[in-house]
Amino acid sequence: MTNETSETETVQLSLREADTPSSKLQVFSADEPLELDAGTSLAPWQIAYETYGTLNAGKSNAVLICHALTGDQYVASTNPITGKSGWWTRMVGPGCPIDTNHYFVICSNVLGGCLGTTGPATTNPATGKPYALEMPVVTIRDMVRAQARLIDKLGIDTLFAVVGGSMGGMQVLQWAASYPERVFAAVPIATGARHSSQNIAFHEVGRQAIMADPMWEGGSYISAGTRPTKGLAVARMAAHITYMSDESLHQKFGRNLQDRETLTFGFDADFQIESYLRHQGMTFVDRFDANSYLYVTRAMDYFDLAGQFGGSLANAFKGSRTRFCIMSFTSDWLFPTSESRAVVKALNAAAANVSFVEIDCDRGHDSFLLDVPEMYSTIRGFITGSAIARGIPVPGGSN
Repeated sequence: MTNETSETETVQLSLREADTPSSKLQVFSADEPLELDAGTSLAPWQIAYETYGTLNAGKSNAVLICHALTGDQYVASTNPITGKSGWWTRMVGPGCPIDTNHYFVICSNVLGGCLGTTGPATTNPATGKPYALEMPVVTIRDMVRAQARLIDKLGIDTLFAVVGGSMGGMQVLQWAASYPERVFAAVPIATGARHSSQNIAFHEVGRQAIMADPMWEGGSYISAGTRPTKGLAVARMAAHITYMSDESLHQKFGRNLQDRETLTFGFDADFQIESYLRHQGMTFVDRFDANSYLYVTRAMDYFDLAGQFGGSLANAFKGSRTRFCIMSFTSDWLFPTSESRAVVKALNAAAANVSFVEIDCDRGHDSFLLDVPEMYSTIRGFITGSAIARGIPVPGGSN
């Protein structure tokens, strides 16, 4: 099989996954519209998801995992496009902190995504073509509304826990604010209650890179048979820098040269970090839709939980009975600890049940996806304690 053939097959697979995913799929008919913050609605629409473990008789052990910007529903199973293992297999699975021998885990692709939930790559039933930019702009709250509709269809009234990092953490906070009576425990990791101007700026650089690609075709590249791969790759490269810390970049790459002993005095990838970023960019375009990148980054930019409650973040959690575990990392400059502390302060003002941990780690924002033992032990302890409080049998014991 040639590289060209392999790439073509990957593109075709990605397009199929956008409409008919390999995962589970819940379809909502034209009579079941999803109301959006933009003032419009989607109908019909669909949401793709995966489940792990078994729902108990009382339906009290369901855990919703919310994925980050470029994540998907395959939290603990093989991605059908890349063939790689799930993105959080250290966290979710048998014997893991979120133990699928004891908990029923649900993870859905976000609204606006590209792996089966309605998004810009999904076929618009009104035209027979991909939505592209005709897809309404969506928000984090819209994503959570879609998830809540899925949870309804699964017959689950209350989620035992909602867990997620980065954009997933935003969804966790939105769940706790929008449906406090439906969330027993919440674990927002490496996140904030609103997107900072710096983060919006980084996203805008990525979006402009995509839209400047001549193959973008005003968003209609699928219909035109093109792909804005260069623009999307640059967007990924810029974003990936923000996921790492200066120290982790220095430790991993320093100023080491890539497969050469001297500088070339040209513009090839002289340094290992350049080669690494180019690799990150080009592998990303095989599994992610460019328009989805526009939509999902925009959803993060629009997120401002306090703004939904008259400018008061404490009001977002007023009267909440949810148990919270807030987590940040010392080297995360994308969502620094100050963002988590602001959430903790608001929860304290609302007299909510909250614990907070800042983990000393030099690996930057992506620490929540990496092997950081203190994170896993903390979450294991919090989930176990919450299960005991809810009367759910826990790993290593019974109650």
